[in-house]
Amino acid sequence: MSPFTPSDNKPLFDRGPSLGTRAVLLVVLSVALMFLDHREGHMDSVRRALSVAVYPIRVLVDMPSAAFLWARESLAERARLLEENSSLRAESLRQRVHLQQMVALEAENARLRALMDSPAKLADRVQVAEILAVDLDPYRHRIAINRGEYAGVYAGQALVDADGIVGQVIRVDPLGAEAILISDPSHATPVELIRNGLRTVALGVGDVSRVELPFLPNSADVRVGDLLVSSGLGDAFPHGYPVARVTRVERRPGESFARIEAEPTAALNRSRQVLLLWEGGEAEPLAVPADTAEDEAATAADTEPDTEAETTAEPSGTAPRGDNP
Repeated sequence: MSPFTPSDNKPLFDRGPSLGTRAVLLVVLSVALMFLDHREGHMDSVRRALSVAVYPIRVLVDMPSAAFLWARESLAERARLLEENSSLRAESLRQRVHLQQMVALEAENARLRALMDSPAKLADRVQVAEILAVDLDPYRHRIAINRGEYAGVYAGQALVDADGIVGQVIRVDPLGAEAILISDPSHATPVELIRNGLRTVALGVGDVSRVELPFLPNSADVRVGDLLVSSGLGDAFPHGYPVARVTRVERRPGESFARIEAEPTAALNRSRQVLLLWEGGEAEPLAVPADTAEDEAATAADTEPDTEAETTAEPSGTAPRGDNP
């Protein structure tokens, strides 16, 4: 018997409807489904099921674009926040430095009104500078800052931080400067006590945590806790900025001077930023009414010879620059 019988000779694929018939059936089925969906909404449940099944695929396809947008926005937001934080820190430092003078102004308010008949006007220009380096010599308290001659920095200029006076510039380069701290053994700061106006000099001793007041006698009215501010004498520092607070008063019988120590208010070994001060504050003249000005002018005209004689006879009341306390 032949291995291939007639019954085994079947076609591999059964022939079905033609392509045209299939296309017509699909069109009819599609129209019927659209009609049912439009009139009665039978396909809503199917559509919801398909949307749930396709959602993970949509998320995966959208993930690279979403990740890129998120990263770009995060980096931009981080840069904006860093810039805003730096700006706010600098503004906060400026405001805190200006507030330091309030204690001195309150203590001298009555005297200033009596002398000037007007409130004092503070018009100091300030600029933030970064500390670039610190002198490693334990006996030299010096720092380098990133502002120099091109920024208007000059030798002798005062440096302060948010809590008090830090030091002053001693050398200026085109792009940087070197400053000496008030704790340097070779530095002296003219100061006065807020409580009673007693003037003296605070000397550095090579320790950032203390300065000494070696020129006060045993009878001086100094107490622990007294605040020392810059006296403004010698044109070294503007008047009224905190320098140190008295921490020790030792009266030594038999010796001329007491031993007095104070702790600097500024963070001499912790500050990363300092402020450069340009002193320029002057009192504004008072406005004089027109009728008063005319009366004064007439009076001055009547007494002009006497006034000139008095002006010639009286010495000038301006103190010479560089006076020591």
